[in-house]
Amino acid sequence: MRLTHDPARLHHARSAGEFGRVAVLFGGDSSEREISLLTGNAVLAALKLRGVDAHAFDPAERTLAELVSGHFARVWIALHGPGGEDGTLQGALEYLGVPYTGSGVMGSAIGMDKLRTKRLALAAGVPTADFVVLRGPEDFEATLERLGLPLIVKPATQGSSVGMSKVTRPDELPGAYAAAAGFETLVFAEPWLTGSEYTVSILQGAALPSIRIETPKTFYDYEAKYFRSDTRYFCPSGLPAAAEAHLAALALAAFEACGASGWGRADFMMDGAGRAQLLEINTIPGMTDHSLVPMAARAVGIDFPELCWRVLETSFTRFKEAG
Repeated sequence: MRLTHDPARLHHARSAGEFGRVAVLFGGDSSEREISLLTGNAVLAALKLRGVDAHAFDPAERTLAELVSGHFARVWIALHGPGGEDGTLQGALEYLGVPYTGSGVMGSAIGMDKLRTKRLALAAGVPTADFVVLRGPEDFEATLERLGLPLIVKPATQGSSVGMSKVTRPDELPGAYAAAAGFETLVFAEPWLTGSEYTVSILQGAALPSIRIETPKTFYDYEAKYFRSDTRYFCPSGLPAAAEAHLAALALAAFEACGASGWGRADFMMDGAGRAQLLEINTIPGMTDHSLVPMAARAVGIDFPELCWRVLETSFTRFKEAG
């Protein structure tokens, strides 16, 4: 039975029993399986701590049909990367009629695609850095001429900074392109922004305090995100109140432009003039001990189990029509 989505149907559960039997989907077979396992196990433990009837479910080892045969009332999606975060899983759950957390098919698919996110953000008035799509070596000269150096090369639909490379010399561009194209065929380049990096988490339609990120790495890459202990996070970020409000508004506008909902994150870099430039949105951010959404939630008094509870509440906006 098809699901209906209505954000106004968000329900704040007073007891764990209201959620019914919950499957926490994590693991999967994407390049981000390792992080998904960390996220999923953390979420599972937090929900159980709050008394939720939550169960681990790895779609790499079980069929999604078992969600129906196992009488699961809803799903907490903790899968990262292609297959779990790109609308594919969301479409399958829609077909099965199983409510789930976070963004739907469209918002997930667009949010996973950095290029389409940038195009929609620009249309909505959210600034983002210039970019050039790289189809192959024939585009290298024009890219260097338009963007200059340094620049960064990215695969369009990978998360956790997978496949990204900084290019400081022209002879580095072929290798950077090959590294990104090893993950997918859609690759693009952006100018290297030198300002501070900020992220704004979104929970149930509201922006949480921004976080400023500092890393000794070249950029905030996979290792810096999840495993280094010398990456520094500042929350509150130190922005003046007006700038904080502006960044929150940009994050919410980008989320809305992409059709995303429920919870997530928007990432920004400041350019040389101190103006925020959208990097991407995340519809299923990491929820590990290094993760940013839990950090922002703590700043407003929301601990990790409560955060996982509130994300689970977003599944109430998806329901089967009676009839």
